[in-house]
Amino acid sequence: MNSKPLFAALALTVAFATPAFAQDAMKTKSDDEKTKTKADGTMTKTKMADDGKMKVKGKTDKGDKMRAKTKPRKGEAMSTTTETMGSTTTTTSGGVMVGGAMMTPDKDIVDNAVGSSDHTTLVAAVKAAGLVETLKSAGPFTVFAPSNSAFDKLPAGTVNSLVTPEMKPTLTKILTYHVVPGRLTAGNLTAGQVLTTVQGETLTVMKNGNGVMIKDAKGGMARVTIADVISSNGVTHVIDTVLMPAK
Repeated sequence: MNSKPLFAALALTVAFATPAFAQDAMKTKSDDEKTKTKADGTMTKTKMADDGKMKVKGKTDKGDKMRAKTKPRKGEAMSTTTETMGSTTTTTSGGVMVGGAMMTPDKDIVDNAVGSSDHTTLVAAVKAAGLVETLKSAGPFTVFAPSNSAFDKLPAGTVNSLVTPEMKPTLTKILTYHVVPGRLTAGNLTAGQVLTTVQGETLTVMKNGNGVMIKDAKGGMARVTIADVISSNGVTHVIDTVLMPAK
């Protein structure tokens, strides 16, 4: 199955008619295969092939360069070769382990999330909101993915209420508030950075030591517990609290 443009439905009900999404100090250009991002003095170019192979090139304003290649292998670990400023390092990794499952770059955001036992509530909510095809499209997207324990923090009965048909518009707003256009890894997130979500409102990046916190429109704070879960159409950061838009 081609994991790239399976979900081109980002023209939902809220803020999807906007032709472009601007981030402070960041510019992103993308098509079905290539993404070009300029953030904090670093230009990053990412190219994803249909078979899951990914090439990343980076260059800072100071002239430092980085190159990385990822090649998924069926039934084997993923081989990654990284070249930084003339030195080459080869590592072997199967991806990132989340909820007892290995998240790999050859799968899209939804297919990776489905395998996580820590995100069954989120997956059910995405299905109830009709966002599966949206989050399987080319993107790229950055998703802040609340774990099951994050949803458990909500008042009793909230989740059961949100997944009912009559609450679909509200659920859609909440879920799309967790999605930011572009492929933002932890290295792209800086203290005080304001992110415009697909829902239309903003999130603010906070730093706590080496950790990353995300502040929502109501002042709530979510901690990134697992960063940089790379998928074929974006990147996911696991968070411990559900983010809430102002409206």
